[in-house]
Amino acid sequence: MKHNILGKAGLPVSAIGLGASSLGGGVFGNVEEAVAIRTVHAAIACGVTLIDVSPFYGNTRAESVLGKALKNIPRDRFILSTKVGRYGDNEFDFSAGRVVRSVDESLQRLGTDFVDILYAHDVEYGELKAIAEETIPALYRSVEKGKARHIGVTGYPLAALNTLVENAELECVLTYNHCALNDATLLDFLPAWAQKKIGVISAGAFSQGLLVSDRLPSWHPAPEEVRRACGEAVRFVRSQGISPAKLAIQYATTQ
Repeated sequence: MKHNILGKAGLPVSAIGLGASSLGGGVFGNVEEAVAIRTVHAAIACGVTLIDVSPFYGNTRAESVLGKALKNIPRDRFILSTKVGRYGDNEFDFSAGRVVRSVDESLQRLGTDFVDILYAHDVEYGELKAIAEETIPALYRSVEKGKARHIGVTGYPLAALNTLVENAELECVLTYNHCALNDATLLDFLPAWAQKKIGVISAGAFSQGLLVSDRLPSWHPAPEEVRRACGEAVRFVRSQGISPAKLAIQYATTQ
């Protein structure tokens, strides 16, 4: 497994990480706990060291299951991140007080004393000025208390993330679906973010399944025209004897 240094945070992370959202079930359907735990162990055995989760995933279940999976794994074997600010489909609280409580709750579920990266989750649903002036300082206070090593923000709209990059002191940014075969707009922002030595994590190399399956769940946000075009591409790639998933991962990691 190739490893990269994550910006000024200096963390050596595997080029491919494990997004633990599906461990909580929810929109991904029922996931048996034993299967979820084996998935984590298999990822680590393959050299994955970066594992990302959130209390929002599966209504805290993903964190709890991940905590069980990591229970007997040496802490220096993985880089762990979780988030604050989003707790339900329409439940957001980026206040400093909630940050403090959320971190303690997550650490208890994860069975660890600290996380390596603590993110403000889906910042586009909050007021960006307040996140810069209240939430991010609260994240840094968690670092001062030894409950996190580094901080960052996550979200979908690149413009919102860039606003925080320009108006707050950030170490990491996580976004999704923007460094994929059908959408590479993240690449437009990388030079400026790299200049600030911000570690960038790109989730969603499959565009939430768009690039690996021609049958998508009803909740998928892609418009019909995009669904149709990507479905045709997936079928073509398969007809050439190539794995769509492998192709998507290769593209994302080479960027």
